[in-house]
Amino acid sequence: MLLENMTWPEVKQLDFDRLVVVSPLGAFEQHGHHLPLTTDTDIVTAIARRVEGARPQQVLCLPSQWAGHSTHHLSFPGTISVSQMHYVHLVVDVCRSIAQMGGRRIFFLNGHGGNDVPLRAALREIKTDLGAVQNLHVVSASYWQLAAATIARHRESGPGGVSHACEMETSIMLHLWPDRVRMDLARRDGPQHPSPYRKADMQLAKPVYYVAEFQELSESGVIGHPELASADKGQAFLDGIVGEVGAFVDDFLTW
Repeated sequence: MLLENMTWPEVKQLDFDRLVVVSPLGAFEQHGHHLPLTTDTDIVTAIARRVEGARPQQVLCLPSQWAGHSTHHLSFPGTISVSQMHYVHLVVDVCRSIAQMGGRRIFFLNGHGGNDVPLRAALREIKTDLGAVQNLHVVSASYWQLAAATIARHRESGPGGVSHACEMETSIMLHLWPDRVRMDLARRDGPQHPSPYRKADMQLAKPVYYVAEFQELSESGVIGHPELASADKGQAFLDGIVGEVGAFVDDFLTW
């Protein structure tokens, strides 16, 4: 079910005890010279809608939140960012609204790495503010964490190849929106540091946390190997990601 297509009496009749409410979270930010500003939102929307389409009676999907916490990208024109504390408040208020309508299993499906820290802070606030609500379960996850096995299986690049405007994101966009991808401008970029503590990749858990502005990491706005992308690979990535995110939703239904 898609919330935007419903009326309030229809929402009132929903049996939320049998539903997972999915709130996709994207961003509006630079993705190098070859991908559009809405890439993160486009991808997470495609994942959420396919997960809902496979189980329409068990999933209530919200419209994607297109504004993300993208402060680190602001040196690149076109980026629109919500500050960290405002983003925390936004997620908390969205969650309050969902709980008010009856939602008890709420899943924030994240599609942008910059949202991760404020998301975790928001979940702590939600637990404090809504702790008295019976049987309320609120979770968040980035799709690439849930789908780590799929990404590892289909990527060709080594460490540093899958991060931002990369092999995976470019492949998925070639599958979804080929006319919006400028493959003639796709070039690999990103940190060249030999230190293992400074590698940037979706599948590398950094043991050391630090904050950097994106222009300190990449001249073009890319981190990864987009030249390895293809539409066929994009379909394989997307199908696998949808399957692994869907597997979590099925498990979440039992919580």
